[in-house]
Amino acid sequence: MLYIGVDLGTSAVKLLLMDETGDIKNIVSKEYPLFFPHPGWSEQNPEDWFEKSMEGIRELTEGFDRSKVAGISFGGQMHGLVALDKDDQVIRPAILWNDGRTGEETDYLNNVIGKDKLSQYTANIAFAGFTAPKILWMKKHEPENFAKIVKIMLPKDYLAYRLSGSFCTDVSDASGMLLMDVKNRCWSKEMMEICGITEEMLPKLYESYEVVGTLKEDVAEALGLSADVKVIAGAGDNAAAAVGTGTVGDGMCNISLGTSGTIFISSENFGVDENNALHSFAHADGNYHLMGCMLSAASCNKWWMEDILKTKDFGKEQEEIQKLGENNVFFLPYLMGERSPHNNPDARAMFIGMSMDTTREDMTQAVLEGVAFGLRDSLEVARSLGIQIERTKICGGGAKSPLWKKIIANVMNLKVDVIESEEGPALGGAMLAAVGCGEYPDVKTIAEKIVKVVDTVEPEEELVKKYEEKYQKFRTIYPTVKCLY
Repeated sequence: MLYIGVDLGTSAVKLLLMDETGDIKNIVSKEYPLFFPHPGWSEQNPEDWFEKSMEGIRELTEGFDRSKVAGISFGGQMHGLVALDKDDQVIRPAILWNDGRTGEETDYLNNVIGKDKLSQYTANIAFAGFTAPKILWMKKHEPENFAKIVKIMLPKDYLAYRLSGSFCTDVSDASGMLLMDVKNRCWSKEMMEICGITEEMLPKLYESYEVVGTLKEDVAEALGLSADVKVIAGAGDNAAAAVGTGTVGDGMCNISLGTSGTIFISSENFGVDENNALHSFAHADGNYHLMGCMLSAASCNKWWMEDILKTKDFGKEQEEIQKLGENNVFFLPYLMGERSPHNNPDARAMFIGMSMDTTREDMTQAVLEGVAFGLRDSLEVARSLGIQIERTKICGGGAKSPLWKKIIANVMNLKVDVIESEEGPALGGAMLAAVGCGEYPDVKTIAEKIVKVVDTVEPEEELVKKYEEKYQKFRTIYPTVKCLY
C-alpha cells in the first residue's frame, strides 16, 4: 500500500509518498505566497494551500498505481487562524504562527486573565503566535468578520476539511491554540468564554493517528484516487517531525532547523514548566511533549544569505569558516520577535561585537551560532526541570549543513543523531497515515521500524568548553538590549 504525507509549511507544501515498508517513493514541493500587509504581520490565503496540495498530490502519484493509495495525513504549520462563515467561505486571510500583531491581546491574557489561570486551563500561557490571541484581535479589530465566524480551524485542518468534509483537528496541533485543556485532551470551557466563542465553532478533537473520514467524491475524482482513501487527523508540524525522526516514547529529543527552530522532548507523562518558558503539548503518539520554539532559525540563515549577501550557495559561504568557538561576533536571531523562552513579539535581531578585522565569514558563523545559542536557551529550561538529555535527533532544512550540526552538537553538548531521511513532518504524516490505516499497531512501532540513524555528530571536549564561554556571553545580550525594543 501507499501513504501520502502532507507537510503544509509556511512557504511551500511538501508531499511525500511512502510504501508500507517506509521506503520513500516520491517527494514533490509546491510553493505559495506569503503576505506581510503590515510590519510584523504574516498572512496566507488558505485557497493557495488547497490548490497547491491538489496539484502536488496529482504530481506525486503520477506513474504509480493510484489504487494502492490507502491514506493521507498531515504535518501542518501550527497556530494559524482560519475562520469560515456559514457558507464555508474563508472570511479573511489566515493569520499565521509568526504573526506578531497580538501584543495587546497576549498581554491581556497573561496579565489580566493571568498566567496562573491560563496554565491551569490550558497548561500554557499566551504567546503572540497562538490562536486564542488572534481570535481576540479579530473580535476587537474586525468585529464584522468576527460576527461571521461559524468554524475555526488550523491550517492543516482546513486542508483535511476540503479533502474529506470532516471538521476536525488533532490534539497535538490543538494544544497550540490556547483553547485546549492539554492534560485532559478536551476543549477548555473557560477559554471559549474568554474568547467569546462556542464549542460548535471548534473542530472535533482526534488523536493524530485516528481516521477522520475519506476523500470526498469530487476530490477523489480530481486526484484520480479512490473515494475510499482514508484521511487521518495528522499533527502539528513539530509533533509530525518528531514522529518522522522517531522522537516518540519517553525522554527522546529532536531539534528542528526549519523556518522556525524547535527543541522537542517527548514524555509519557504530562508535565508543565512552572515558568511556562516551554510549551506543554499533547504528542502525536498519544502521550505528551515539552517544546521550546524560536520563531526564526533556518530563516535567519536564508535572510542573511539571500537578502543580505545575495547568494543562494549556502554551502560555499560556510566553507571558509574554521575558528569555531572563537568568534567575537554575536547575532541575536529575533528577526520576527521571539517565543521561547523570552515571549517577546517586539524583540528584534542584531549583530554585536564587530571590529575592523571582522570578516564576512565571521558574520555568517555568528548567524549559525546565534540560532544554536537560542535553542540552547530552551534546553537550559528543560535541564532546570531535571530533564537529562544526552542526545538528539535533528531535521529540517538547516540539518543539511554539516557545519551547523557540528555547531549545535558543541553549543548544546549533545550527541546529534542524523537519520536516513530528513523529511520530518511529511514523513511523519505518511507514518501517521499508515498507523491510521492499520498497517502498524501504533506510532512507536512504526518509528522503531522505519527511522534509522546513519551518523552521529559527537561533541568535542575542547570545543564544548569554548562554546560554553561564548554562550554565557550570549545569554547576557538580550536582557541588556531588551529596553531598546
